Amino acid sequence: MPATDKSDRAMTSVTAQEALDFHSQGRPGKLEISPTKPMATQRDLSLAYSPGVAVPVKAIAEDPQTAYDYTARGNMVAVISNGTAILGLGNLGALASKPVMEGKSVLFKRFADVDSIDLEVDTESVDEFVNCVRFLGPSFGGINLEDIKAPDCFIIEQRLREVMDIPVFHDDQHGTAIIAAAGLINALTLTGRDFKTTRLVCNGAGAAAIACIELIKAMGFNPDNIILCDTKGVIYKGRTDGMNQWKSAHAIETDLRTLVDAVEGADVFFGLSAKGALSSDMVRSMAPRPIIFAMANPDPEITPEEVAEIRDDAIVATGRSDYPNQVNNVLGFPYIFRGALDVRASTINDAMKIAAAEALASLAKEDVPDDVAAAYQGNRPRFGPHYIIPVPFDPRLISAIPIAVAKAAMETGVARKPITDLAAYGRQLSARRDPIASTLQRIYERVRRQPKRIVFAEGEEVQMMRSAVAYANQQLGTAILLGREEQMRETAEREGIDLNRPGIQIVNARLSKRVGAYTDYLYARLQRRGYLFRDVQRLINNDRNHFAASMVALGDADGMVTGLTRNYSTALEDVRRCIDAKPGHRVIGVSIALCRGRTVLVADTAVHDMPTAEELADIAEEAAGLAKRLGYMPRVALLAYSTFGHPSGERSERVREAVKILDRRRVDFEYDGEMAADVALNARVMEQYPFCRLSGTANVLVMPAFHSASISTKMLQELGGSMVIGPLLVGLDKSVQIASMSAKDSDIVNMAAIAAYNAGT
Repeated sequence: MPATDKSDRAMTSVTAQEALDFHSQGRPGKLEISPTKPMATQRDLSLAYSPGVAVPVKAIAEDPQTAYDYTARGNMVAVISNGTAILGLGNLGALASKPVMEGKSVLFKRFADVDSIDLEVDTESVDEFVNCVRFLGPSFGGINLEDIKAPDCFIIEQRLREVMDIPVFHDDQHGTAIIAAAGLINALTLTGRDFKTTRLVCNGAGAAAIACIELIKAMGFNPDNIILCDTKGVIYKGRTDGMNQWKSAHAIETDLRTLVDAVEGADVFFGLSAKGALSSDMVRSMAPRPIIFAMANPDPEITPEEVAEIRDDAIVATGRSDYPNQVNNVLGFPYIFRGALDVRASTINDAMKIAAAEALASLAKEDVPDDVAAAYQGNRPRFGPHYIIPVPFDPRLISAIPIAVAKAAMETGVARKPITDLAAYGRQLSARRDPIASTLQRIYERVRRQPKRIVFAEGEEVQMMRSAVAYANQQLGTAILLGREEQMRETAEREGIDLNRPGIQIVNARLSKRVGAYTDYLYARLQRRGYLFRDVQRLINNDRNHFAASMVALGDADGMVTGLTRNYSTALEDVRRCIDAKPGHRVIGVSIALCRGRTVLVADTAVHDMPTAEELADIAEEAAGLAKRLGYMPRVALLAYSTFGHPSGERSERVREAVKILDRRRVDFEYDGEMAADVALNARVMEQYPFCRLSGTANVLVMPAFHSASISTKMLQELGGSMVIGPLLVGLDKSVQIASMSAKDSDIVNMAAIAAYNAGT
């Protein structure tokens, strides 16, 4: 059944030994428990356990709902199995299912920041399984059942839903159904069909198949137009052989008896059965523009290549990651539980499943971000026959699906903690997956309240166009694309980018009426620096950085972003010809490093090679100022290889002198140095220096030189798992940001948002 790429075919690129090594090396398995509160001191332990823990215990006893406030229950899902139907491998037992259940728990955390623990129940008795799980309810916010054979899975889920007041969700059933339904919505749209008149044949009558049929019926599909088949043929009214109550519920009046008969003339084929179940002749017999979802794993009922040999008008989906249109459960369960948990839903009902399917279908119709396109090696997918279902690494899933699920839960009355501001909730969701979104959230909110005009200097670049559209779509202001309009529109048409939407403005430097004003402005600045008037004319007419920077300098735009087509230092030189430092400020680069929820600003990472003591003091002030604008109370550590005089050295002396300069300036933020990085960042190490002025670990690091700043941030990114924003350009009189040449569209939008934010400060 289609789940998170549960396929033996994956072993063609991963050897058995590699898989074993992956699970065994280092700490065995894929999960660990990490505390969310400090456990460093005796006081911490007293609060975490005895006697402090007695206080929330009493509060929960008085009001059970406060368990969501004082414990991890509200963000905890149990992944539970007895191993009777392990990812297509069959009944291998509870213990053998543990690697799969651990993997499922990892996916919950990776994709939706849902904490999860796996529980393997060693029984095949339905009664014993139900009695085991039902009494675990107080521990969790939701139950995800997995890899349980049919029909036991139907009985278990139904009985648990009746006795538990938290969501119980058998993903093998409903996860597959939701993703398949999303794909079906879009396939019907592309082929001009609707739910009322389309004929569908489903081969396979197990858990996933039954769930698919039930869900699309709930969505409005005509029950009389659905034929369900199993290994014995069509499930029709009056049949007794191999029947059970779940099959009988979908039996119809028909004279058809075989799959071959049923498929002839059908519009849609759903396969949740076995390899080769759909033959070439069957495909030939289907209606024009057939929709074929061959979802059996590890091998589909028919491959896309086999379908293509027969007809060229089919839309094909499978459960495999090596084909387009993968029906992958990871598109559903993490985000469905995320939305359900966040409103404290008592169950996951049909309305919530339908909302998830419709949100997925809508997302596939939107322009695809770089994060998705990168996986296609530059071939950006676009809504159509080969892209009807979003892919698992689409970063928009975390905000699109939970909002739809939460909204449906509230509308149907199963939400015990309604969300009043869904827009704010969406931003919080983005922050859960992407630390950058968390740090930039307040910036985006500020810019939406005070939208700005930002010039995207390299407007003919596809990345810039996509970024400009995203900037406008997020209501951050007007995106001004600089370039030749004809070429830009040709490229946009080819790449599927809509430049006609509100908030997009195109400016051609050579045709602009402001060329004269910009030339005069720049000539006045450069005439005593070796530039003739015609030199400046060429810069304005031919170099978009100079034109864009002049626009900003003269107030025709609030800020600019550039950097895709030339290196950072070159782009900065271009900008500095047009824009000076802010009076009393120094131009520096600040990178923001984010790791495990911790944010640290690092300076200077772009401008000063080997700063003097005076320059180090200026860098500290500029970086502290940025920290304040981002909403942090700066604690600045001036770093060196030494700590407070040991070992001594010339470079450390320069850092110590910078601290003295800050003393004389009487700055209004915490600072100290010189100190090594571990002293600055580790509270226990810092305690060894009781005279240290910092009240806590540093959140602003001033590096002694550019080379150490650059090396450290790149090492953090590559080895420490940190995410790094920047370098952000700080200290200019006007707002400019320079992206890296390898920046994705999301990076450029972040830079544009920061430019807009700084334009208002």
